[in-house]
Amino acid sequence: MTAVPSPIEFPHRHLLGIEGLSPDEITHLLDRSDSYVALNRRADKKTTLLRGRTQINLFFESSTRTRTSFELAGKRLGADVINMAVATSAIKKGETLIDTAMTLNAMHPDVLVVRHPESGAVKLLSQKVNCAVINAGDGSHEHPTQALLDALTIRRRRKRIAGLTVAICGDIMHSRVARSNIHLLTTMGARVRLVAPPTLLPAAVGRLGVEVFTDMREGLSGCDIVMMLRLQTERMQGSFVPSQREYFRFFGLDRDKLKAANDDALIMHPGPMNRGTEIDSELADDITRAVILDQVELGVAVRQGCLDVLSRDLPELDHNV
Repeated sequence: MTAVPSPIEFPHRHLLGIEGLSPDEITHLLDRSDSYVALNRRADKKTTLLRGRTQINLFFESSTRTRTSFELAGKRLGADVINMAVATSAIKKGETLIDTAMTLNAMHPDVLVVRHPESGAVKLLSQKVNCAVINAGDGSHEHPTQALLDALTIRRRRKRIAGLTVAICGDIMHSRVARSNIHLLTTMGARVRLVAPPTLLPAAVGRLGVEVFTDMREGLSGCDIVMMLRLQTERMQGSFVPSQREYFRFFGLDRDKLKAANDDALIMHPGPMNRGTEIDSELADDITRAVILDQVELGVAVRQGCLDVLSRDLPELDHNV
């Protein structure tokens, strides 16, 4: 059954993060996204909602799932979608982020989807443009649409978020996915646990309103959802784990460790997966427990929902011009 979008308006011009959003605002985004799931399963997946609008995907970091799903989302809504090849653009020639923002702004796009390796860069860019901006991941800060698609996956499988116990396991310190999920899940009434070696827990973790475990079996005990994270070696300076083999032994998800969770606990992973490092291949492919492909499918619907909601505040188009 498709959820009916809630009547509340979304008062924000941009989607830069989950932190600060109210339960009603999050629910509005989830409901709107849920309305696109059935559309995406039809033979004709196109609408004209964003006809005449221009969406620019500006990715300073490589991405497969996020960039492709934003591209699909925009095209299925009827937008003109442009993917900026940052590796061959003026940005690589020394152009500053602000100059890039001003250049793009002069082209009058309607939506910018931005991924950047530095925390806060997307917010800075949003202050220099007239269009809506969606954060597709900035440094170790936030990745709001990933948290929304994770929440929609949980809600469709479990019919609720409030009251569930969710364990987020792995490289918490470097994960923008973890931060956005912590904000969303706690705001929506879930009980959140972080499970990681001490070296991969962020400073001041106690302020996040979560429980912290450094033993995998203890952390998974009685959990409804087990969310695994990738070791983000590209963000690590120095050694945070003895070896990937040792990491898997203590913090990789396998059937033995999963026994501590509830019998019907769902397994999630934002991708890309490092099989044999943070998750056993057999579990990753177990369609009775893993909802990883659900996450990929719902990623398109969530990006459609976000583009839909943010487009409501854009200036009206004059099709007679």
